[in-house]
Amino acid sequence: MAALQAYRSLLRASRIAFEGDARVLDAARQSIRAGFRDKASLPASDPTVQPAIIHAEEVASFLKANLVQGKREGSTYKLRIHEHTERGDNDSVKLGNQGVKMDGFKCCSER
Repeated sequence: MAALQAYRSLLRASRIAFEGDARVLDAARQSIRAGFRDKASLPASDPTVQPAIIHAEEVASFLKANLVQGKREGSTYKLRIHEHTERGDNDSVKLGNQGVKMDGFKCCSER
């Protein structure tokens, strides 16, 4: 049952992420179907099934929250940000150049 939920979640996420772009939406759905079809014959007890389901759920979450499509309008791009798009608080941007460290290294001109 978890595989079916992951499959449906991926289809929903692709619909949200690629709304308005029929070509990309169709390609995403074909890829999702092919991926699940390839593993359809595996028994539920196979050790590769659970990691594949977890991966599918993570991809669905990423598609829904982190993928933003842009459309060129003249010399600029218009982003299609929807209600599921994750928005950061930009705290590191608000600090300016005050020695923000990323992965143990100083950021920007302070290196």
